Amino acid sequence: MKLPRVRAVARKEFLHVIRDPLSLGMGIAIPMIMMFLFGYALSLDVDKVPLVVWDQSGTATSRDFISGFNGSRYFSLRGYAHNYREIEGAVDTRGAMVALIIPLDFAERIDAGRPASVQVIADGSDSNTATLALGYADAVTQAYSQAVTIQQARRISGVTVRVPLDVRPRVWFNEDLESKNFIIPGLIAVIMMIIAAQLTSLTVAREWENGTMEQLISTPVKGSELILGKLLPYFAIGMLDVFLAVVMGHFLFHVPMRGSVILLFIVAAKRFRKTLA
Repeated sequence: MKLPRVRAVARKEFLHVIRDPLSLGMGIAIPMIMMFLFGYALSLDVDKVPLVVWDQSGTATSRDFISGFNGSRYFSLRGYAHNYREIEGAVDTRGAMVALIIPLDFAERIDAGRPASVQVIADGSDSNTATLALGYADAVTQAYSQAVTIQQARRISGVTVRVPLDVRPRVWFNEDLESKNFIIPGLIAVIMMIIAAQLTSLTVAREWENGTMEQLISTPVKGSELILGKLLPYFAIGMLDVFLAVVMGHFLFHVPMRGSVILLFIVAAKRFRKTLA
């Protein structure tokens, strides 16, 4: 293998890519568009779930319970209903995904220290969101129930009651629990693999379509030199795409950039080289 031949083929391919807007667009614009579209479309986060409330009790106690939902970042109170027909209409029109029904004797039972039941209705057409929303509703209810229990015990005994178990969770590697922090880096790898395979296949197919492959075969250029020379320009374009994707992920999607940037590009270059091969 002689480097001047590889350099000549690579230079030819570089000039062809630069002079062909379609090839340059496929190599740079398409990965960025895919990154933008998939980055905003793919999300596993469930927050601001639309909520409607049917407060049959209409007391300060029930409003205190509702405030736990209204103050949570996982729910967004969209309005109040007065019957099941209004709740059904809100769910059918996508105005609400979760409905909270508080019974008439809610405040009386809470004040008397007796168990009180509330109903939570979730739209099951999106099973994943409904499951998470029900879990959030249960967490809000448990927090309110615990606060009421402590308050009643303090009122009866006159002694401040402390919770025996204090859980202090700590999340590693994704403290905000946002799905974009692991979806965006995965998208970068997937998009780069797709583009690399597509571009390298098109460059060989283009030679056959233009009728220039026979001319390349008739030259002293060996097969390995031809392949390597054709891969070098697209390897450089791929690394440029990785740089642009990382910049988009950090500044557009606010994905934190931690660790060694040099190591990131070394790993990306090795993966891109294996994909091209």
